[in-house]
Amino acid sequence: MVRIVTDSTAYLPSELVARYGIRIVPLNVNFADGTFRDGVDLTDREFFQKLAAADVLPTTSQPSAGDFLEVFKEASAQGDGVLVITISGGLSGTYESALAAKDMLPGADVRVIDSQSTSMGLGFLVLAAAQAAEQGKGLDEVTGLVEDLARKVQVYFVVDTLKYLQKGGRIGGAAALVGSLLNIKPILFLDEGKVEVFEKVRTKAKALERISEVLAEKTNGSHELHVAVIHAQAEAEARALSERIAARFHPSELHLTSVSPVIGTHTGPGVVGLAFYIP
Repeated sequence: MVRIVTDSTAYLPSELVARYGIRIVPLNVNFADGTFRDGVDLTDREFFQKLAAADVLPTTSQPSAGDFLEVFKEASAQGDGVLVITISGGLSGTYESALAAKDMLPGADVRVIDSQSTSMGLGFLVLAAAQAAEQGKGLDEVTGLVEDLARKVQVYFVVDTLKYLQKGGRIGGAAALVGSLLNIKPILFLDEGKVEVFEKVRTKAKALERISEVLAEKTNGSHELHVAVIHAQAEAEARALSERIAARFHPSELHLTSVSPVIGTHTGPGVVGLAFYIP
């Protein structure tokens, strides 16, 4: 069976990771008092507690090629090839680390895909790959499936403040908004793997309403919709959005999940968003 590897920013529910035998290579969050492996040494709840108390904002760093190599060796020995799906190369050097590790293992059949996404945008690709592998599909077929799906997955989100994205240098075209918009809650999205501005909205409530409308516009009411509501320390808002989506769209798959500490480093608390696709 094809083995599936991803990074910690997918932040998939642990029961799904265990069910499909998905290998996770963690990124790192660097605070003044030490470095913590994303989702291993630090949960999302623990991370935001540390973030609130930190005098200096943390930074993040990609896994080393050696981190990937160790996982690749184990996975390739157990399966019929390895498919690696990473956070967007426009947001992290994780993809490059995975490619470097692949080159260190020339005898193994390892494929590496840049998801052009993160969080459940990445998570959906990983789940689809794991399900296809479980069904007995080969490496070529699973790789093709993920490459096709990566062109369909979309991510939209609202942040309470742009300061974390600005500090982390992951802001893309949203940089023009910094310092110029008071009381504005921009709707951001991932465009070719980078954070860009979709629309400017006056309040967070209106921004979340608008995200629901974007979902309707992009999916045309299809019940084949796969959607995840993602959040950082905003569970009440996220749950309310999830319930509205369930009632209005009746999606075939609906998740409610938090973002990983690494993603939280760049969004800050209060982010709410959607990742979705139609097959």
